[in-house]
Amino acid sequence: MGRVEGKVVIVTGGTGGMGESHVKKLIHEGAKVVFTDLDKEAGKALQEKMGERSLFIQQDVTDSDSWNKVIAEAEHHFGPVGVLVNNAGINYSAAIEVFPEEEYDRVIEVNQKAIFLGMRAVVSSMKKAGGGSIINISSIGGIRGRLESIAYSASKFAVTGMTKVAALELGKYQIRANSIHPSLVNTGMFSESSGGNAVASDRPLGRVLTKEEVSNLVLHLASDESSYTTGAECVIDGGLTAR
Repeated sequence: MGRVEGKVVIVTGGTGGMGESHVKKLIHEGAKVVFTDLDKEAGKALQEKMGERSLFIQQDVTDSDSWNKVIAEAEHHFGPVGVLVNNAGINYSAAIEVFPEEEYDRVIEVNQKAIFLGMRAVVSSMKKAGGGSIINISSIGGIRGRLESIAYSASKFAVTGMTKVAALELGKYQIRANSIHPSLVNTGMFSESSGGNAVASDRPLGRVLTKEEVSNLVLHLASDESSYTTGAECVIDGGLTAR
């Protein structure tokens, strides 16, 4: 049996990057995964690849009505939701003095408000399941400042706080809430970039984080192995923030 055998999971931003990695890892370990994204073509392709224990739903995570649809579809196809992975996120980089207001609002909507909407929507389903695990993807930008990322840092710091509030409020229902704080994640493009070695050398472990390593942490928090872990800031950064 897999480590999350039979659990019903929702993953947002699930068609590429870390999200796709989370979907694959959770299905491999026995979960039934509903994953959402704006990219319908990529979503349908991944669903076909992952088989009957996967379901793709096109979703704008900033739309509260879409969350009701996702929860209802998940329950209809697989049963009450036991795990929510709030993975969708965006960034916009600019100095404070020239940061566009509309871009600030957009980052906050996707990175912060959408997580609130997802947590609010999933509670009733997790109660039906007898408990659950909410996993909010934050960032090391949610525990320390980051240049030219005023909106991103604001949103990720907010995710850290919202997660702790959820842990306090929902513990009585055996619903856990934890945040994950990755440093920059290695991708094919990044690993080939001229700055890759310099970034890696700044970490005590001497290398850059992989998306599979983040997915391993997601899996742990989704599983019953972490049954007494809630309200935690789970940092995965190779020791970067220890400096």
